[in-house]
Amino acid sequence: MIELKEKSSGLLRVFVYGTLKPGEANYQNYCDRKVVNATKAYVLGKLFDLPQGYPAMTSGDSPVYGYLLEFDLPEVLVELDDLEDYHPARPVPENLYNRQQIEVYDFQGRSLCWAWAYLMTPEMVDNLGGVHQANGWWTNDRTR
Repeated sequence: MIELKEKSSGLLRVFVYGTLKPGEANYQNYCDRKVVNATKAYVLGKLFDLPQGYPAMTSGDSPVYGYLLEFDLPEVLVELDDLEDYHPARPVPENLYNRQQIEVYDFQGRSLCWAWAYLMTPEMVDNLGGVHQANGWWTNDRTR
C-alpha cells in the first residue's frame, strides 16, 4: 500500500505544473479550500503543451515550473488520480498519467521535499501531439 501522507509533516504534497496550478482551470474544483500551502517551485523533467488544452511532463533534466501544493486531507489524492486518469492497478501504458514521487526545488535550487507528480510517458506525449515547452512554464491563458 502507498503511504498517502508525508511522514515528516503529516501533509500530502503534490507538485502541479498545469491545470491544477492556482489560477488555472482545475484549481478551484480540486484544490481551492483544500490546500493548506502553495509554494512556487520547480522539478526536473521535460514539459509539453498538448493540443487538448493541458500539459504533460516526462522524465528529463530541464526545469519545469509550477507549485508545490500541500493538503491535510489524504483523500485529495484519489480525486486527483481520477482527474489525471491514473489508476495504480493499471499497467503504465494504459494510464494517461502516472503518479510518482519526484524531488521538488525552490527557485534557489535547494531541495524542498519529495512530492507526488503526474508524469506522462514519452509515447503517450507523441501520440497526443505534444509540443516541447523549452521555457518550462505552461499556462492555458495564451496572453500570459
